[in-house]
Order: sequence, then C-alpha cells, then structure tokens
Amino acid sequence: MLDSLWAIFIAPFAEFAFMRRALVACIALSLGCGPMGTLLILRRMALVGDAMSHAVLPGAAIGFLISGLSLWAMGLGGFIAGLAVALLAGLVARVTSLREDASFAAFYLMSLAAGVMIVSTRGSNVDLIHVLFGTILAVDSPSLLLVAGITSVTLVTLAVIYRPLVIECLDPGFFRALGAPGAFYHLSFLVLVVLNLVAGFQALGTLMAVGMMMLPAASARFWAQQLWSLSAVAAGIGMLSGYGGLILSYHLDLPSGPAIILTAGGLYLLSLLLGTRQGLLRRWLPERHLTA
Repeated sequence: MLDSLWAIFIAPFAEFAFMRRALVACIALSLGCGPMGTLLILRRMALVGDAMSHAVLPGAAIGFLISGLSLWAMGLGGFIAGLAVALLAGLVARVTSLREDASFAAFYLMSLAAGVMIVSTRGSNVDLIHVLFGTILAVDSPSLLLVAGITSVTLVTLAVIYRPLVIECLDPGFFRALGAPGAFYHLSFLVLVVLNLVAGFQALGTLMAVGMMMLPAASARFWAQQLWSLSAVAAGIGMLSGYGGLILSYHLDLPSGPAIILTAGGLYLLSLLLGTRQGLLRRWLPERHLTA
C-alpha cells in the first residue's frame, strides 16, 4: 500500500529533476497569483485579467523574433506589451465614454491577433504552441529564478501598499475624497498583474497563465471571507492544482499545462458544490434551527 502511494504521489518528484522544478514553479506562481487573483475578483476585474494575459503575446512574439526562445527577451517584451495595453485602456476610459473593460477587450483582441500573426509568419507551429500554451516541464533554473523573483517583488510590494490598495479597491470614491493618489495605486496593481502574467506565461503560456490566477481565487470565495484568508486559500488551492496537475500529466501522459488548469477547474467545481460559504449543498440542505 505504502509502495503504491509512494509510486503515485512522490516518486515522480523524487526521481526526476524536471518534475521538481515544475512543482517549485507552480508553488511560486501560486504564492504570487493567489493574492492578485483575489484582488482582481474583488475589484470586478476578472475578465480584465484574462484580457491582459493575452495582451502580453505581441511583446513576447517580438522578443522571440529578435532573440528566439530567449527567456529574458520574451519576458521583457511581454511585460512592456501588457503594461502598454493596460495604460492605453485606462487612458481611453478616462478621455472617452467607453468603459475600461470594453477598452481592454478591444486592445487585447488586437494584441492577440498581432502576436499570433508575428509568431506564425516568423516561426513554426511548434514555436506558436510553445508561446500560447507553455512548457512547464521544460522550466529551467533561469526560469525558476525569474518566477521566484517576480513572486518576491509581488509579495513585498503588496505588503507595502496593502492598506491603501484595499481602501482604493473597496471604496475608490472615499479614497479620492481623502486626496490620496488612487491612480498611483491602481497603476501599481496593474503592473503587478502584468508581472505575474509574465511569470505564468513562461510556464503555462499566454492562454493558460490567467488560469492559475483566477480559478484558485474564485474557488477561495467559497471557503473564506476576509481578504488575507481569501489570498491564503487561493494560494493553497493553486499549489494543490499544480501538484495534482503534474501528477495527472505524468501518469496519464497528458499535457502538463492544461492538466494543471483543468485540475484547478475541478477544484473550483468542488468548491462550488461543497464550499462552506454559499456552496450549493450548504444552500440546498436545510440548516439546523435553534431549539429551546
């Protein structure tokens, strides 16, 4: 029995270094993406996060065009492209009557099409698949350092701007009435979102990166209430998704990135059904009434 459990759950990571690196990458991504996904949901910007994950594609494609599959070139290009789309969408929303989410949708569609066009015309189908879906099992030491560095920057920055960011998130009108620089904290938050999407894109590709950010955060809403506990639960669910997805991909010979995101999706459905806060079973089953 113990040998079987070891072979299923531990042996892949004990025997293969690439599995250990992939697991460490998933843990680091979860630590940074958990709080960011939670804040995106609280700010009602969940779909904006999805749009920004696609917006990094043209920058990554240009980096690929210049330096091939270079980690730093594609990461820097993706960061610049994602930040440019965020700034342009915010500017359009401020100077026109178009809402920010609609601006993000317009720019992300153009960015996605431009990125696919660049990679398709200058590379092969294999290169396109690599950029779109990532190869987490091919994560090397420089990639791990990049992901860990972005996670560290995210957590330290959140610790510094936590209070004003939460106030700006929950009541931006009150925050502006205090004379606080709400735009600065909003921009800082968008920069952190783009950074974490760049980190996720290195492992999961541009199409899958947002899944590690949003699915665990959405699942956490069924288990916790306070912001710190939501972030912690989201990070824990992200780690469990990464571990479970890697185990499934190893034993069933499945693509690792989609397996991780589908595992996160399965945990979301379980949370939706069994969650202690507004889970479907909790809503459907009658609660015990007080008795004298």
